[in-house]
Amino acid sequence: MAKRGSILVCDDEEIMRDVLETVLSGAGYKVDLAKTGEEAIEIYENNTYDVVLMDVSMPGIGGLTALEELTKIDADAVVLMITAFATFDTAISAWEKGATGCIRKPFQNDQILALVAKGVKKRRNEEERVTLRQVMTRSVKRDAIIGSSDKMEQIFRLVERIAPARSTVLISGESGTGKELISKAIHEASTRADKPFVAVNCSNIPSELLESELFGHTKGAFTGAVSAKKGLFEVADTGTIFLDEIGDLRPETQVRLLRVIQEREFTPLGETKPVSVDVRIIAATNIDLKEAVKNGTFREDLYYRLSVVPMELPALRERKEDVLPLAKHFIRKYNEENGRQISEKLSPKVLSLLENYYYPGNVRELENIIERAVVIAPTDEINEDCLRPELLDPNLAQEMVTDSSGSSAKIDISRGVTFYDEVKKFEIDIIQRALEQTGGHQSRAARLLGLNATTLNSKIKSYNIIPRS
Repeated sequence: MAKRGSILVCDDEEIMRDVLETVLSGAGYKVDLAKTGEEAIEIYENNTYDVVLMDVSMPGIGGLTALEELTKIDADAVVLMITAFATFDTAISAWEKGATGCIRKPFQNDQILALVAKGVKKRRNEEERVTLRQVMTRSVKRDAIIGSSDKMEQIFRLVERIAPARSTVLISGESGTGKELISKAIHEASTRADKPFVAVNCSNIPSELLESELFGHTKGAFTGAVSAKKGLFEVADTGTIFLDEIGDLRPETQVRLLRVIQEREFTPLGETKPVSVDVRIIAATNIDLKEAVKNGTFREDLYYRLSVVPMELPALRERKEDVLPLAKHFIRKYNEENGRQISEKLSPKVLSLLENYYYPGNVRELENIIERAVVIAPTDEINEDCLRPELLDPNLAQEMVTDSSGSSAKIDISRGVTFYDEVKKFEIDIIQRALEQTGGHQSRAARLLGLNATTLNSKIKSYNIIPRS
């Protein structure tokens, strides 16, 4: 019979030891025996047990003293005291010294087995909690995530708390705030760290191919399926899948994703037999999914399945104290890539310009600014002339996207905007003007705005932007 747990029996009476060994071994437990409290302590120091059965009255140090010593060795030891004198005072004394419970002689075999099973469960639960605590206190890898502001420290603490769980996580935040980096930090601080981490950008894959990418297909499942293909959910089995821009999923794909979350299985295209997977899902979005639910473009049941643990990343303008450490990090990075030796020390004027800029592209835009400065710096220092013109004159950012009629955005970006609706209006307006000035050419518009082309594309889709005629 499979061993159900390990038990140490300590009693000075041989017949009692024999009875307990027979009953417990017959139930599938591994049993070791000790005649005295001293012997029990010595055995326990060299072995691990789920439960200890300890007689109260024994020669030598006695059961209660032995109990105290065992709890010094292992604070989580599960010890059941056995006594023929189960008075109230004896029970209280045992509990005060750390006993899990008391058993009065004579006892019934079923009573012993029930109490031992309960003790083993208690021990296993505690071991699991210890493991989770160890994982939770594991340092989140911050080499790729720079930030010591209060807002980022809150994010790091949340990552440490949620990493050990299997629950889905929904990360929201503007483009460029580091959603994928945070998702990797969650994965690397979890018990799945040595398992696959698969990242999928739902907006970059054509909608008609996304289901095939996520769930796989058989040969001949559709035109062009010349061979079978394993889906990314199956690739991520036992690990984590990161679904970026989750708000771009088509309704039919949302239904299939909901099933994966609920049933932990899916059926590849062209297949009839479902595939079971153990995958933790981390989703991310730069749009307001609650608003998408109201508008009917995103399923409400899927939203609540995804947002078991919601996490919102702050925009860079909301954590200005992180601008300097981020800038230094990027200077080191691009010094190495370009063979430069630009000083990480920034003048008060340059630092002020960097800290007071609005950063519509967030950390990704700051990186772009620093890369440019490192490349064009004429000396080993970054001066004001190395910065993009719009940092020197905030109004210039508006002039750069002024349309032919001479009108421009009315929001002064130098003052910063904190309300989401106002930010959204500003972004829509400035993107529309950039597209109009470039004839709808997204790559040129992205360069004009100082944004990554993927970031601009995501914003255009999420805001459903159509260039004004």
